[in-house]
Amino acid sequence: MHITERFFGTFEGKPVMEYTLQNANGMQVSVINYGATVTKIITADRRNCFANVITHFDNLEAYLQKSNPYYGCVVGRYCNRIAHGKFTLNGKEYQLAKNHGEHHLHGGLKGFDKVWWDVSMNETGSSITLSYTSKDGEECYPGNLTVTVEYALSENNEWSIYYTAITDQPTPVNLTNHCYFNLTGDCTNRILQHELKLFADRYTITNKDLIPTGEIATVKNTGLDFTTAKPVGQDLEKTGGYDHNMILTKEAATLSPAATVYDPSSGRFMEMFTTEPAVQFYSGTQDAGAQYGLCLEAQHYPDSPNHENFPDTILIPGKTYTQKTIYRFSSR
Repeated sequence: MHITERFFGTFEGKPVMEYTLQNANGMQVSVINYGATVTKIITADRRNCFANVITHFDNLEAYLQKSNPYYGCVVGRYCNRIAHGKFTLNGKEYQLAKNHGEHHLHGGLKGFDKVWWDVSMNETGSSITLSYTSKDGEECYPGNLTVTVEYALSENNEWSIYYTAITDQPTPVNLTNHCYFNLTGDCTNRILQHELKLFADRYTITNKDLIPTGEIATVKNTGLDFTTAKPVGQDLEKTGGYDHNMILTKEAATLSPAATVYDPSSGRFMEMFTTEPAVQFYSGTQDAGAQYGLCLEAQHYPDSPNHENFPDTILIPGKTYTQKTIYRFSSR
């Protein structure tokens, strides 16, 4: 195992570096300290040909553009949506930025995906840790929140993400990584033939703005039923695309299977495990004409601060937010 680094650009007067983890099998994971963004996951296909299996940009300027659809970054302080950007905590109403129509999305105007992170490297060369302190009032959230994200690569081709966070005031926290996977290794190919299995038998119903209504439904007899592996494109016309919070069938807070993805053309196979209760399955757009990558975002439910029946996302002083998510790569 070893880590290499190279200069990637400058952000707000600070250097942005790209750090690359590589194991003995030749698998690589690269990350920059702008947005704690993963730029490369290079894995082998069944012919032992290596390629990057996430959508990405080749330079920092592209990641800085406003049209960047959250490629590879850490999303926070609260990933996904908060209705009308409002929530009430301990009797006080907080108004967040409305950066997605009338609603709050992925942490606001300048979420964790748009900030510079400190970096430390593990002496073994198997991981790097990025840290960021979000000040009280940043994006109108309460409390000073200190976040660490460790990216690790193992010799059995597991890319692991370990999150921790502590706060000095109660605050909502919901963190995820926003990689778009395309196991063909060529992001000009669509992912319609990727065979997806989700260990999820329920989902949260949403309104036209993709805000949860509070209702939970079964996936049975819907286009969201991936309990048995099937091509992503098989039921696309039933849904018009995928942007859904899928509730995992698991014990709370245990590291459990969440999804598998197989690309028949390359033979690449990916398994996902997480301690989170849900995964946002996002296929790039609601427009069925796209589908060039798919996101599997480990998370708590969207808009949880406004739904008492959803798992709690409020972090309080003295407690530590933790999350572990693993993506394991192989071929067959």
